[in-house]
Amino acid sequence: MYNKYKYCNSLTEYSRLKTRTVKIGNLEIGGNNPIRIQSMTTTNTMDTIATVEQAIRMYKSGSELVRITAPSLKDAENLQNIKDELRKRGYDFPLIADIHFTPNAAEAAARIVEKVRVNPGNYVDKKKFDQIEYNDEEYKAEIERITERFSPLVKICKEYGTAMRIGTNHGSLSDRIMSRYGDTPLGMVESALEFVRICQAHDYHNLVLSMKSSNPQVMVHAYRLLINKMIAEGMNYPLHLGVTEAGDGDDARIKSSVGIGTLLEDGIGDTVRVSLTEPPENEAPVAKKIVAKYSTRNNSTPIKPIAEGTINPFIYEKRTAKHLVNIGDKNVPIVVADFSRQNIDYNTLEEIGYTFQNDKWNMSDSSADYIYLGNQIPEIELPQNLFGIVDFSKWSELKKQQSLYPLLTLNEYLTSKELSNKINFLSISINDLSNEILLKIKNDSSIVIVLSTVNKNGMIEQRRAFGGLIEKEMETPVIIRRNYHLEDSEQLVIDSSTDLGALFLEGLGDGIWISNSGNVSLEKINLTAFGILQATRTRITKTEYIACPSCGRTLFDLVEVTNKIRSRTNHLKGIKIGIMGCIVNGPGEMADADYGYVGSGVGKITLYRGQKVVERNLNQEVAVDRLIQIIKDDDNWVEKV
Repeated sequence: MYNKYKYCNSLTEYSRLKTRTVKIGNLEIGGNNPIRIQSMTTTNTMDTIATVEQAIRMYKSGSELVRITAPSLKDAENLQNIKDELRKRGYDFPLIADIHFTPNAAEAAARIVEKVRVNPGNYVDKKKFDQIEYNDEEYKAEIERITERFSPLVKICKEYGTAMRIGTNHGSLSDRIMSRYGDTPLGMVESALEFVRICQAHDYHNLVLSMKSSNPQVMVHAYRLLINKMIAEGMNYPLHLGVTEAGDGDDARIKSSVGIGTLLEDGIGDTVRVSLTEPPENEAPVAKKIVAKYSTRNNSTPIKPIAEGTINPFIYEKRTAKHLVNIGDKNVPIVVADFSRQNIDYNTLEEIGYTFQNDKWNMSDSSADYIYLGNQIPEIELPQNLFGIVDFSKWSELKKQQSLYPLLTLNEYLTSKELSNKINFLSISINDLSNEILLKIKNDSSIVIVLSTVNKNGMIEQRRAFGGLIEKEMETPVIIRRNYHLEDSEQLVIDSSTDLGALFLEGLGDGIWISNSGNVSLEKINLTAFGILQATRTRITKTEYIACPSCGRTLFDLVEVTNKIRSRTNHLKGIKIGIMGCIVNGPGEMADADYGYVGSGVGKITLYRGQKVVERNLNQEVAVDRLIQIIKDDDNWVEKV
């Protein structure tokens, strides 16, 4: 029987979604094969040696497949020279041609490389952002037009044994799809499936599908919905995962881990690319760290099954929680900083966003809301907006300190007669949630649950715990806590972003608490917590940059320009700026950006407000200044403090 919410094998047991095996040269993906890693070159495709040498560096860094842009027929034909040079040097990893607006380039490339990637939003259509009303007959005629234009590529791929990725991007949906389905995950799915059905009509199945977006929430919903639709139509094509235009640095690693990791948690995904606005050799190592988390998932503590449909997996819907001080209800998720292994002084509080100057505390946008002290007594007066959490045994001695609240074990909660009349933090795991305990907590208006786990499938277990609360119609606020023992700061960023971000994407959690016993700074942990909330769009505290990862189409130095724009705008809380190397990636790919900086020619930049052109073909030397002036003209500019 078809389940309208079905998108993975199980919500409580880690299990890879079984897809068909697709052969790409000497490599297989899908089926029982490992999750494959891939990346994309940034060189000019016509520069054979530079492309070859970069591809080799990418392969050595862990990329099992290498994608190369082919924006023209000439570029596509040069793929033969690139392939020949790689084979001459002893490298036989598969090559992928990246195609957007040029069917003739796709058809040429399909005769040369092992795989072609087409974007259904612009392979046949030219996006004009027109709203067109189609009746059923007119829409059918459009599909016939697409079939006629796309079928030659399908036939070539079938003849040459070439694989194809039908890769939908959120920001480049055709006007036809936008007119019928809107700018939605469903529109993304239907955009791909229209092309898949054409392939199937030719009995061609060597396909991989993807649903990329710079917004992890949209990306996750689209992949889940795609699987649901494939199940309904008897399809099982492998899935390539990626968050497009993720940017650089920790923000990009957080955003990618949130999106990709959320799907991998449910056993979804056969190949992965992490898109960074950095040298492409940096991408595969990050992807490998994300994927490696799932190599031992089958050896975990069993979790009690839950009925399908407790949480709608295709939309964002925040779980209802009652209001306690500044937690729950309509409050943004709070951040708890763990000082249980750290001395509390003016310098250490600076690491979590508080600076003491001229006898007063100053806050940043990334200042933690609560601080866990363990058994410590703060020797300095805490900032007015920072509340302390102490172990119950210590709180019993300090009850009169209004800014301190107790953290209780379940036994302390059940046996203690005197608790805080404002907030009591109760540390529990799924194993503590008996019907009797749930009823007691439900009737106690002072409790905030601190939900922990030691399960290897920790995200799945914590999600199951939320399911139990929802089944009992409980509105007790919940802080999600994860404990790590990591020395590698990048691994901490990746693991916590996956473990916690997946839950916040589903509307679960009223606070975030990351603890780590390894040698990672409090500042890094605190910024990671805020970064996870930013990536899941649940708490916005900084500027967001939607920057493409560069490729052979890029018309300026993306890393240099991104850093220049960031240095002048990183104080604009909540503003989203798209930085796109060429017209292929803009304005479409920066679908939900407020402003756009897009390469439109060599040394030329076009500026956007949303998806509308404001100034066209500016000299690059003045473009950043003009971008800032547009932001000022819109009254969205504030001066740096």
